[in-house]
Amino acid sequence: MKRILDPVHHFIELEPGGARLLDLAPMQRLRRLRQLGLAYLAFPAAEHSRFTHALGALAMGTRAFDGLTRHAGGMSDERAYERRLLRAALLLHDVGHGPFSHACEAVLGVPHEARTREILALPDMRAGIEALELDPADVLALIVGDPQARYPALRELVSGPNLDADRMDYLLRDAYFTGVASGRYDADQLVASLRLFERDGAPVVGIDARGVVALESFVVARYMMFASVYFHHTTRLFERILQDALRELWPDPHALDPIDEFLHWDDFRVLNELRDRESEAARALRERIRIYALAAEFNAENDLRAYTACETALRERFGTEAVWADEQSQVMHRLPLGASKGANTVWVGTASGLVDAREASDVIAKLSGKAYWRKLFVRRDKADVREARAICAEIVASFR
Repeated sequence: MKRILDPVHHFIELEPGGARLLDLAPMQRLRRLRQLGLAYLAFPAAEHSRFTHALGALAMGTRAFDGLTRHAGGMSDERAYERRLLRAALLLHDVGHGPFSHACEAVLGVPHEARTREILALPDMRAGIEALELDPADVLALIVGDPQARYPALRELVSGPNLDADRMDYLLRDAYFTGVASGRYDADQLVASLRLFERDGAPVVGIDARGVVALESFVVARYMMFASVYFHHTTRLFERILQDALRELWPDPHALDPIDEFLHWDDFRVLNELRDRESEAARALRERIRIYALAAEFNAENDLRAYTACETALRERFGTEAVWADEQSQVMHRLPLGASKGANTVWVGTASGLVDAREASDVIAKLSGKAYWRKLFVRRDKADVREARAICAEIVASFR
């Protein structure tokens, strides 16, 4: 058994087959992909990688599975297979990400799930999975969230909308490395409260009623990390600049369609390729030049009228090219349950049966539901920043 020391989970254990899987080139590449992209430009210690997150997700998922197994009657041969399957899927769940993740996807137009499918089909990867006595199709189904996956409860723990080990780890890890204390939650109590229920004839992962407070801490942490880190204005403006830089590097995005070529790229190579370029975007990334300035932000708003009025006023005053209206739809999954579509929830087991977490907790109910997150930026070379902020402040005040 291999033991790996981790600052969040302390020791993480890997069986020999898992350790060999970890040593394969596509997995080692994750060391060179930052978990939070360009967030280090706002939070200097946010240098952690998708490699360490993969290990952390495995650790959280294993704890969750073992707890659920104890409550479900203990280990069996079938559950031993499910445990290996869950651990492999969590270890591999981010293998399809490209340099700077979401910025890469926006430029290349290929979701990381599609890359994952191709990577897991590579001979070495497939052989590594089969060496664990697993069906590669089962692993892929959990990672991509296939509705037809043979193990729906495991799918929830890998790629579910709420109680997945991926999210459980990255919240703790991102909070640790950014220093945002409000991003932490009671992980021990949440994991101890996990239960397997049956709803509409299918197994679902939920929590015991005694875990509602822990679930509240989890939901609040998700909300706070979105507001404080994932949608931070500095990160967002540099991701916009990065997309321009990536379009320079990859004028033909289809050149990276072959999976071997895609795997040759990581964060380090992108930054190295930009080192000697003199374009505006390349220089801004190298020297942390803020081309844009924040004029106004609208966080968790239920009404977009003030936002729309501000955007219109800024474009009329400074011109369309001077204004950038930012909507971060790619990380909306990090918001509390039901924030984007209103359908996803966590089921809570009570004496009277299963209830929606939004019924069991006023805190969760208030943080859930449809909400809009927007920011308005202006280019510093095309607009007066103070005037832009004053225009927006006056409009926002008029809507109160």
